[in-house]
Amino acid sequence: MRAIGGIWRWRHNPLRRRTDLAEAWVSLSALLLILLVAPVVGSLIGAVAQDALQQAVREQRQARHEITATVVRKAGASPLEADPEAASGRETHSRVVADWTAPDGTARHGTVLASLKTPHRGDHFAIWTDAHGRLVARPLDSATATTHAVLAGFGAALLSAGAVEGGRRLIVWRMVRRRYARWDQAWDRAGPDWGRTGTGS
Repeated sequence: MRAIGGIWRWRHNPLRRRTDLAEAWVSLSALLLILLVAPVVGSLIGAVAQDALQQAVREQRQARHEITATVVRKAGASPLEADPEAASGRETHSRVVADWTAPDGTARHGTVLASLKTPHRGDHFAIWTDAHGRLVARPLDSATATTHAVLAGFGAALLSAGAVEGGRRLIVWRMVRRRYARWDQAWDRAGPDWGRTGTGS
């Protein structure tokens, strides 16, 4: 709005300088770029991120397997830990020694985090492994991937708008500097006799 107001304010003003009108047009151009280009950039980046993340979701679902493990014993008096991948963030896990069978049929044994508050020998719980039975993180959730893509698009739009605004400020700053340089030159041409009687000023 400031840019539009600047254009109309200087339109018929006899004191208007060319640089004043140029500054107003630069501001209007920046405003249009922010309103039109930044959302497009955000949408494109969001779409690309969505495609890449959904592809990662599909690959992880194919490569990772949820299997059932059996508690052998507790793995010491370790405090309960919060699972950062849990939906609520409050799910507790206990460290246990467990047995499980890998998707390729091999028997596995190791210390894992069990989603059990009070694990006992023989209790069953779910873990995620690769095809060879090595422990892996739970695959990326489709909704989480979409959220990340939306945030990426929003961030790209904000960065684009910030870049346009930074460019506008730089252009205006250079125009003001040039104007001040012209004023200095004009003042130098007037010389030290400016305003004295009999000097032709």
